[in-house]
Amino acid sequence: MTQTAPEDAQNADAQATFSGTREVDPRYALDEAALDRWLTAHVEGYAGPLTVRQFKGGQSNPTYELVTPGHAYVLRRKPPGTLLPSAHAVDREFTVISALHKQHYPVARPYALCTDDAVIGSMFYVMDKVEGRVLWDLKLPGMEPAQRRAIYDSQVDTLAALHAFDPVAIGLGDYGRPGNYFERQVGRWTKQYRASEIDPIPAMDRLIEFLPATLPPDGPTRIVHGDFRLDNLILAPDGPQVRAVLDWELSTLGDPMADFSYLLIAWVIPATARNGLAGADIEALGIPSVAETVDRYARLTGTTPANLDWLFAYNLFRLAAICQGIAGRVRDGTAASAHARTMAAQVPMLAAGALSFAEKAGA
Repeated sequence: MTQTAPEDAQNADAQATFSGTREVDPRYALDEAALDRWLTAHVEGYAGPLTVRQFKGGQSNPTYELVTPGHAYVLRRKPPGTLLPSAHAVDREFTVISALHKQHYPVARPYALCTDDAVIGSMFYVMDKVEGRVLWDLKLPGMEPAQRRAIYDSQVDTLAALHAFDPVAIGLGDYGRPGNYFERQVGRWTKQYRASEIDPIPAMDRLIEFLPATLPPDGPTRIVHGDFRLDNLILAPDGPQVRAVLDWELSTLGDPMADFSYLLIAWVIPATARNGLAGADIEALGIPSVAETVDRYARLTGTTPANLDWLFAYNLFRLAAICQGIAGRVRDGTAASAHARTMAAQVPMLAAGALSFAEKAGA
């Protein structure tokens, strides 16, 4: 799995030269001898010697490249230290990619899950390393308009394919609770935000009142990725095809409109403040508009969002809560990325944006 760019994703030169991995951070060092023994016992075809490096991305769950003479793997682990409840669920990641891999959906091949903290200090799983491109700048510099459009279309098609699965039919019927998805998610992210709160943010307080009082009707129960965006996809080296969808930590069963509208917030987030498209000349770039993206998804799934303003408010609130969780890990000394402080500083901007959409939706 090639996670090969800085998480602010706004510097094209850095994107071109980013090496992807580094020496393992001492805070997240592994017992390589113990890991080698475990891999020998649990991963089909594994044979050392083993070289371990850490990916520079992955501020949530530390992620490692494992290289042997004959194969390359990726290891995802829970970070050590005090963690928020229900966060860093690498066992859930392993469950969902195992089910989807059997359906030939583009995910890395999973090998094994280790729930014994004694091996490397926390739960982890191992999967194939998928070669390809991870594109971090949504404006896709250096490409032709037709190439950009093909990538954006492929992204939507891959999400629609995920939402086509009946969870029960592929063995994920108990992967989450059906019904009341947005109600449960608003409650979850409110709790996560409060658990990590440092300084009061009035916009977040207003959203915590508004969102539960204005919930949309329940949609169908489907697998939702929870963080479906361009830089969580591995594309073919020379084409728009999606080879693997990454980072399933937030996945569950829920309303597919949550996933789709989360993808769409890229169009309303300023490129100058965070990796977004607002303010860019997307027509000249060849990037489909929100309306074109909605139309394509609707043709594939038969579903369209009923209230995009509410959905944008919800998703920006949720993203603010996630970033506040990163701020809490900075405070507690458990953040796994050098860019975590930058992410944490975005909470007020995201909260203000969420509130502006809430007001359009009728707050």
